[in-house]
This record gives sequence, structure tokens and C-alpha cells, in this order.
Amino acid sequence: MVATLEDTKRQAIATKLAEMKALQNLLIANEQLFINSCNDSELAQRFRDMLEDDRKNLGVLETTIVQYGIQAEPKETSTKMIEEVQKLMQGSELTLFEKVGQHELLKHKQTMAGLLIHKAAQVVGADIEAAITPLNTVNFENRAHQEQLKGVLEILGVRELTGKDPDQGVWARVQDAMAAMTGIIGGAVTRTKDEMNITEIISMDHRKTDTLFMEIASTDDPQKLQEFFGQLYKDLSVHAEAEEQVVYPAVRSYYGNTQELFDEQAEMKQMLAQIKALNPTSSNFKEHIKQLQKAVQDHVRQEENDMFPQIRRNLSEAQMEQMATQFKEAKSTIQQGMANMS
Repeated sequence: MVATLEDTKRQAIATKLAEMKALQNLLIANEQLFINSCNDSELAQRFRDMLEDDRKNLGVLETTIVQYGIQAEPKETSTKMIEEVQKLMQGSELTLFEKVGQHELLKHKQTMAGLLIHKAAQVVGADIEAAITPLNTVNFENRAHQEQLKGVLEILGVRELTGKDPDQGVWARVQDAMAAMTGIIGGAVTRTKDEMNITEIISMDHRKTDTLFMEIASTDDPQKLQEFFGQLYKDLSVHAEAEEQVVYPAVRSYYGNTQELFDEQAEMKQMLAQIKALNPTSSNFKEHIKQLQKAVQDHVRQEENDMFPQIRRNLSEAQMEQMATQFKEAKSTIQQGMANMS
């Protein structure tokens, strides 16, 4: 029997993602404070642009956490650090220059956290790399913000020390640095739109599941099999429950095969329970996995080839994005329930 569906490496990444989300909320609060306390219209506009990016990136982080599939809380030390910085930012002990300096350090911390998660994903599993792909945009924009904040700090620092503006050329250097970054990183991280719709978010789940099946097929290591099946079990269970709560009831009026989808997922849940009771070293473990994979692939084909066109035909883009939001919220709630039970 699979003794546990938890994995310490995956749990550690989940904790780091939770810390990124908590820090993102602090960055947003800081930028709101800077806008309110800055008398320079150009600097205030730059803070407004950063704030807009960071609010969008909070949504990207929330999506990434849901797609990653494991809910966690930040470390207590990280929570205390955020609370202490928040008090400093809201207080009068620091000048605006000093507060923005602290903010730039937080941006660096956020950038490094995102990069570390990507590096960890490369070591732990391809399914994690697939789940955290949206972090590319967050990491790139945080680096771009760092370059802009250097320019802001130069202006505020010279003013604080001399009462005068620095020589011209600050923003030209910032733009050059950002252009160089774009050239190195490439266009793959460009944000095409702010929100994913329901067919896109379900497709992300399907591709992650494909990756997990491939990972299981490629190893005979019992520990790896337990790890990959543990994630597959969670992902399929949460995905199915969220679809049954949000998607299937909504499409029933115009998609005639909805009951068949319910029935297929009921069969899939039975198969998951049977595999969960097996030892990964047993001779029939992988055979059961192959049967599950075939059932899941048939189900996916029906959703993507039949249900998706009906959704696109009957809903506007805004309605599909709203359903995606409801779907992600349902997944998050189910994941939190699973975390509390473990």
C-alpha cells in the first residue's frame, strides 16, 4: 500500500510559493503607500504601473499555486519578517528613499524565490515545471521592476542628499537595461492576456496529468513511483471534484453528454482508490496505472474535442474567464481540505 501521498520536496516548494504570495501582497501594499506619499508625478506614475503589474502577478501566483496542486502556509519566520517590514513602511521612521530601498530588496527576494522554484522544479519533476510555467512572467516583471526601482532610488537619493535632481539620463539607462533583459530572456514570458479562460485552465490540468503519467512510466524506483502517483492522485481527485462542482452543472443545458462525464470520473475515482491500496513494487501496479491512463485519456478527448467547442459556442470570453475563476477557487478550497486532512 502507498504509505503516504506526501513528499517533502514538493511540500517545501509549496511553502516557498505560499511565501511568494504573502510577499506579493506586501509589495502591493508598499506601492499603494508610495503613490499616496510621492509628490513627483512621474515617479508616482511609475509606482502606479508597478502596482498594476503586481496586482496581475498576484493573480498569476494564485493560479500557479492552484495548478501546482499543494496548498501550504508560509514559514513563521517569513510571516514575522513581512509584518515587521509592513510596520516600518507604515511608520514615519524611514524616509521615502529608505522605504523604496527596502522595497527594492523585497523585489530582489521575490525574484530569487521565483528563480529558485524553477531550479527546484527541474530537479524534482517535469510535472512541476509544467505547473509553474506562469511564474516566468512574474519573474521577468520583478526583474524589470528592480531596474526601474534603481532609477527611482537614484532620483530620491540625490534629492534627499542635495535637494536637487540628478543629471539626466537615469531613465535612458533603465530602458537600456530592460531592453537587454528582454533580449536575453526572449519573448516567451510576454503576457498575452491577464486571465486564462476555463478551457485553457482545464487544458493545463490535462497536460500536467500527461506529464505525471510519463514520469511514472519512465521509472521503476518505488520512491519515485510513490511520489509521482501521490501527485497524480491529488491532481486528478481535485480536478474531478472541481469540474463536478463548477463546470458540468454549468454546461449541462447545452452539452448533452454531461452525465457521461460524471460517470467516467466516478470510474476514475474507483481506479485511483484501487491503485492507492497497492504497493508500488507490486507486479500489477504499472498495469493498473496504464488502465487509469487510458480511461483518463478517453475522458480528456471527450472534454477537449466535444465539450470545449460547446463552451466556446455558448459563452463569451468574459464568461469563460469567470468560470475559470470559479474553477480555481473550487480547486483551492478542495486542496486546502486535503491538506488539513493529511
